[in-house]
Amino acid sequence: MLWLTWRQHRTQILVTGGLLLALGLLLLVSGLRATAYISEHAPSGCPGPAAACSGVNSTIYDDYYHPVFMVFGLLPLVGSALVGTFWGAPLLAAEFERGTNALAWTQSVSPRRWLLAKLGLLGGMVVVAALVLSAMISAWLPVFHGAVGDKTLEPGTFTITGVVPAAWWLFAFVLGAAAGTLFRRTLAAMAVTVALIALTIPVVFFSRDSYAEPVRTVTTGWTALYDRGGSLVRDAWVTPAGQEVVTLPDGVCPPPPGVDARSERAQLLKDGCLIGEGYRKAVYHHPPERFWRFQWTETGILLTGALALGGLAVTRTLRRRN
Repeated sequence: MLWLTWRQHRTQILVTGGLLLALGLLLLVSGLRATAYISEHAPSGCPGPAAACSGVNSTIYDDYYHPVFMVFGLLPLVGSALVGTFWGAPLLAAEFERGTNALAWTQSVSPRRWLLAKLGLLGGMVVVAALVLSAMISAWLPVFHGAVGDKTLEPGTFTITGVVPAAWWLFAFVLGAAAGTLFRRTLAAMAVTVALIALTIPVVFFSRDSYAEPVRTVTTGWTALYDRGGSLVRDAWVTPAGQEVVTLPDGVCPPPPGVDARSERAQLLKDGCLIGEGYRKAVYHHPPERFWRFQWTETGILLTGALALGGLAVTRTLRRRN
């Protein structure tokens, strides 16, 4: 079964391996270039939050971090869609279209073993590939912490580090395989897989804040909580009397004459005025220490979905054969 699986799916395996190698080289070159720039041009103590580091931080972000991160920022959608479309959907649908499943079932290998071998072997490869990519990105990110801050729970970073990428790719793979058993046409299974992944991703992304009750912190410098790698859920003002309000009373700290009330400068002036008047910010957030708790929560959700879809694929295939 191992040799047959390799013969049937070597194109996907080799292309995926080549893409991982290319992405790894991109990360390596980007990290080395950023490190060289820092050693040659950054003043002492930079990159970092100090005002003197703003120029260095901007250069590192614009030239070395942002262009590469934009490529990997697409992975939650594009990576899962590619795995589901080109690994999962053709896995069983192509066999049914060509009729090669009937040939396999006439050999000494039982249909159940044939199914489990295909799903298990290729699913394991998908998981390993995702973990390799996650490890490469996790090794690349610390180079830029001084310039861009800690992005531990930022949605884009959270989804491409840790174990969540493996869960997403495995879910997409099994979803594609299940679609193949339902429609038995490769193109139809591919289309359904992409559509369902596009629907699932925003549902999971927007539910992350509910993985745990957010921490409430009353502070005057709420942005520091976010800069340390946390995730902001919402915020509100706390009056000098201790009452939490979402909307401030009319006439409190109006903008100075000649300043557009909708401008960023007006907002900064208003925030400073409110702090001076005794107001504070109530910030509801998730601290970066919850990274692994959230990782395993989302992984559990996706693995549950993958197990259900895998059971559907196996049951549907065996039932139709019988």
